[in-house]
Amino acid sequence: MICVVIDTNVLISGTFWSSASFHVLKLIDEGRIVLSVSREILEEYDELLHRDEILSKSAYSKERAQTAAKLLTKAIIVEPSIIIQAVKDDPDDNKFIEAAVEGNAAYIISQDNHLLTLKEFHSIKILTPEEFLALFAQSRKQ
Repeated sequence: MICVVIDTNVLISGTFWSSASFHVLKLIDEGRIVLSVSREILEEYDELLHRDEILSKSAYSKERAQTAAKLLTKAIIVEPSIIIQAVKDDPDDNKFIEAAVEGNAAYIISQDNHLLTLKEFHSIKILTPEEFLALFAQSRKQ
């Protein structure tokens, strides 16, 4: 089973809008891929999902935030044992790489240019939701 880490903007985008990020979340919900997160990532997800500026964007936002929270109960929670400093321009993004390393994830799915610029960390590929979905679809055809 493919293990992934998704950054916060993928979770928010997939929760409130029908987009490529939504389809990534659907794959997690269906059990077709596994999500790895750390407690630090969960705290950031929770904080952003409950911000007024996010909740005001949709009439169904509270229900959608609850759906996202339910989705996260399927995640594997890891406790990173190493500190990684790969993202120089936004050190806060290193938590996604740390969770990917600790959870043996194959991919980090992101819309954040600080992460996407790296393209890869060790053997972990860093892709947009669209790139990941294309790769996932291609792997299913083989």
